[in-house]
Amino acid sequence: MRLAVFTKNFSNPAYGAARLGAERAAAVFGDEVLHFVPQKGDDPVEQSALVIQALALRPRPDAFVLSPVHPTQVDAAIGQVVSAGIPMIGFVNPIDAAPMVSYVSSDDFQLAQAIAEHLFRHLQGQGRVWVVTGPVDSYTSLERLRGFQSVARQWPGITLERQFAGDYRRDVACQGMAAHLAAHPTPHAVLAANDIMAIGVLDALDAASQSAVVVGVNAIPQAVEAIAAGRMLATADFNAMQMAYLAAECAARHLRGQAVPARIELPVTIVDRRNCTHWNLPYEQRPVIGLDQLRSIQ
Repeated sequence: MRLAVFTKNFSNPAYGAARLGAERAAAVFGDEVLHFVPQKGDDPVEQSALVIQALALRPRPDAFVLSPVHPTQVDAAIGQVVSAGIPMIGFVNPIDAAPMVSYVSSDDFQLAQAIAEHLFRHLQGQGRVWVVTGPVDSYTSLERLRGFQSVARQWPGITLERQFAGDYRRDVACQGMAAHLAAHPTPHAVLAANDIMAIGVLDALDAASQSAVVVGVNAIPQAVEAIAAGRMLATADFNAMQMAYLAAECAARHLRGQAVPARIELPVTIVDRRNCTHWNLPYEQRPVIGLDQLRSIQ
């Protein structure tokens, strides 16, 4: 069986982990993975073209495992997958334009609430906080921003003082943070909507010889290393490798006539210095669980 796996970019380590997760699951079933990644990260035009490219292959892929880069702008291409009768499994972002065999993700709103609550408790309910968001139309970023804001409303001593887009990229977040540091007093803390942006924030703080409490989302190796070293407070585990593993496993099982869950939601876990040893491993060495084990612990 051939699985066409669509991830959003090469710049976010979480999507490199997702590609690895899909490969690890496919290997269990002896399936082949074909990766499709926009060279220009998060570009709906390019991802749509990649979907059409995959459909043109002969033989066609047996299933599509897809994380759409935009809530609606890939819909036309997705419609062609439906017309071709090829099953789709979504992960990270939902696919509203077409029926899915299964969807695997975590609750971005709850993840954001959990990491914001962790930060605000660390600040003892007082402080000026800057927020770094992802791309303007990103489903995950919008949900995480909504989560940050909902928790901040419950802490009157916390001010979400400034907000800027880091586009889920280290360099963009670093540049944005540097520009704001040059124009404004250093904040007490920074809430980054993903870890690679949190690392960019740390880069800018280091370059400016400033310090602030920084948290993120994803539990990528660079962030876990920063947590272990005391440079970053915490992250929320948005486990893209596990999501893609389960999505690819759902595809493989569905193609073999087996029933799979319509929706799988991974739990919210905060990673800080107390428990980071479990995550402080290269992706290749991090454990993953399959559907059978997932069912046994739910």
